[in-house]
Amino acid sequence: MVHIERVDFANKQQIKRFVQLPHRLYKSCPQWVPPLNIDAYAQLNPRKHPFYEHSDVECFLAVRKGRDVGRIAAIENRPYNKYHGVREANFYFFDCENDPEAASALFDAVFDWANKRGLNRVVGPKGMGPLDGYGLLTCGFEHRQTMTMLTYNYPYYVNLVEGLGFQKEVDFISCYLPSDSFKIPERIERVAQRVMERHRLQVKHFSSKRELLQWVDRIGAAYNKAFIHNWEYYPLTERETDFVVQSIITVADHRLIKVITHAGEVVGFLFAFPDVSAALQRARGHLNPLTLADLLITMRRTSAVVINGMGILPEFQGQGGNALLYYEMGKTLLAFRRFTHVEMTQVAETARQMRADLKNLNGVEYKNNRVYFRDL
Repeated sequence: MVHIERVDFANKQQIKRFVQLPHRLYKSCPQWVPPLNIDAYAQLNPRKHPFYEHSDVECFLAVRKGRDVGRIAAIENRPYNKYHGVREANFYFFDCENDPEAASALFDAVFDWANKRGLNRVVGPKGMGPLDGYGLLTCGFEHRQTMTMLTYNYPYYVNLVEGLGFQKEVDFISCYLPSDSFKIPERIERVAQRVMERHRLQVKHFSSKRELLQWVDRIGAAYNKAFIHNWEYYPLTERETDFVVQSIITVADHRLIKVITHAGEVVGFLFAFPDVSAALQRARGHLNPLTLADLLITMRRTSAVVINGMGILPEFQGQGGNALLYYEMGKTLLAFRRFTHVEMTQVAETARQMRADLKNLNGVEYKNNRVYFRDL
């Protein structure tokens, strides 16, 4: 028999079991990239994570004969539900052995939790913010997880979830762009130049991390306005915006952050990061002087770049802003003389313009993460 145990956020031992369970499940998986423990524990700390200021999270462990065999979180994102006029619960942190009984028991706990709150639909995997990564991986299992910006799971997860009646809600596609794609065609360069001249747009180049930090508030304000038409959007609080942007800046190389301005205000942005997946795998969740040094060295030596976060304010869309961002990023990547490819992560299938842009840049769709739903 499978026993479901509710996790008490004040119980350090339970929290540790919840955080460490995927480390055991994926111990022999060369594609899985573990999160840093400092981040994993912060997500389960209502005093540290701003999401808990407006919404609720409940976590559950599945235990069989004294052994943890699965975990899951049930989430009620109140601002999202209010903004979209829905009554949805989300599931996240789903990890499980290939055990249909355990998976069923975990989801039954989520369904019961949602029903008691008057929620009529369960959607996920969907976490507590835009940096958590969406969906179950449904193809591309042979490729290493892209840092912690994407989720990774074994193929059998899809069978466990679909076997419980979940259906597709939306797909998020990740694209691989080879180095040849950095050489932006002259036509795009001409478009970029005309865009700057016609719409009085400028590209801000940051000379240092310190200068980038001075722009955090303006970048955060633009971030919160750029995605209002996206499936996953809800208005972030000031604390959440700061949390997201600070997390981005912490792992950023200032040369890979591109910002478009108009009259001194940020109207577009593109966030790119050196891929440190290999160093995160070696760290195994631990951050200490040795693993920190390894992360910093890997940032300077990696041949891959990850783009996760590109947006243009709605009133500036359709005016060539995307071309301007691609052009500037292409120039930057070529100047580094070491990057061999870029991964553009988690582009929603509904973002038709961006998907068309990536196709024009010879992007190859090679990972798919699917968000599921089930009506209650």
